[in-house]
Amino acid sequence: MQTKKIGDYTYELAQGAAEGMRVPGIIYADEPLIKKAQDEGVLTQVANVATLPGIVKASFAMPDIHLGYGFAVGGVAAFDAKDGVISPGGVGFDINCGVRLLKTNLEAASVKEKIPALMHELSRSIPKGVGGKGRLRLSESELAEAVVNGVSWAVKKGYGGADDIEHCEEEGTLEGANPEKVSNRAFQRGANQLGTLGAGNHFVEVQEVDRIFNDAAAEAFGLFEGQLVVMIHSGSRGFGHQVASDYLKSMGQVPAKYGFDLPDRQLAAAPVASPEGKAYYAAMVCAMNYAWLNRHIITHFTRLSFEYVFRKSISALDLDLLYDVAHNGAKLEKHEVGGQVRELSVHRKGATRSFGPQMEGLPKTYKDIGQPVFIPGDMGRASFVLVGCEESETQAFSSTAHGAGRLLSRKGAKKIVSGVELKARLEANGITVVAGHIPSLAEEAPEAYKDVQEVVDIAEGAGLSLKVAKLHPLGVLKG
Repeated sequence: MQTKKIGDYTYELAQGAAEGMRVPGIIYADEPLIKKAQDEGVLTQVANVATLPGIVKASFAMPDIHLGYGFAVGGVAAFDAKDGVISPGGVGFDINCGVRLLKTNLEAASVKEKIPALMHELSRSIPKGVGGKGRLRLSESELAEAVVNGVSWAVKKGYGGADDIEHCEEEGTLEGANPEKVSNRAFQRGANQLGTLGAGNHFVEVQEVDRIFNDAAAEAFGLFEGQLVVMIHSGSRGFGHQVASDYLKSMGQVPAKYGFDLPDRQLAAAPVASPEGKAYYAAMVCAMNYAWLNRHIITHFTRLSFEYVFRKSISALDLDLLYDVAHNGAKLEKHEVGGQVRELSVHRKGATRSFGPQMEGLPKTYKDIGQPVFIPGDMGRASFVLVGCEESETQAFSSTAHGAGRLLSRKGAKKIVSGVELKARLEANGITVVAGHIPSLAEEAPEAYKDVQEVVDIAEGAGLSLKVAKLHPLGVLKG
């Protein structure tokens, strides 16, 4: 499929590029990345999404886009809340996979000798890997209550405080959860996984603020050069995966019921306002809340690990939550389309919300500066803090990239390096690595990912988000 360059970092896939497209495709990229998207076949997924009923404006692709299930990872699409659809493939299997950043008042240079001990303690405190089981043991009724109330449930149980709630997207609790729409199997899988990291690209990473790009935003976020910070990346674990699996299966025949065709069965969808659409939304919200809870419990044990290693209290360390952002979800939001404010079901799959200053839903501490955005790179190079901007709303419903984006499959990555070799290389570069399964570490090799610097430069150049700080890894905990 051919695209037309319409901006420095913007390419258009014409509405007539594929049969049935209701809107064009818009891809944020530079020349190397748009060529990669063309060669990979990901533009077909962008075009397929553009055929779904009720889609408005365009089918968007962030600069970290790569092939996914149905929707490409890095895809953004908004559907009219009355006449559009909701699609489990547009959310993904790891519902609300997301990232949060914890600040400290420590200078990394003065505590580097303690990083190995800290990573060891984090490994002891935070279960990791595919079958990792958390320290919390909840009955199905307790878990049902937890996924309705989200982070506020955990705070009432003594995990964290009110500031954590305020500095979390949706305050850690999206409204509309209904546990009755979640299968028993999902509850069984999620019962003992709160506070666990999982495997794949999930991590807890101790980092140093390497460079500040935006002094005003950095001051508002409480960041300074040389600062020690902690980035946590995890999602809804087996609970969310089961919700996605259940509804992808049950929605298979729904499009025919409502009279629309799909170019790809992986795009299984239901009208937002239909019983099937409402049921999926209610279950998805439970999984969104589960993921925020999961990262919150991981945060609790991260704080305890810091207390143990540094022999200081959480308050003495200023171990505060900067913010928590979701990657995979379909949220009901109000946006201006064609001069009118409309309620939309905004699907962000491998994409991050990027609200600019004064937008509804921001914490009061960030109201004047915009929403914090975190774009992790690979464990050998860097990650970035960005801030949402007004221009992003006119671009892609206040959305931006969520990571570096894969270049190689996990299988392909393991062909070029072994886990043992990668661990030795990273540690030779001063990065302490703790992994639950060393051979699997190779799946997340830096060579498997795009250069995150290129991704954030495109995001800034396209007006999706603005760079605030660059973070360098010092210690990595992987599943």
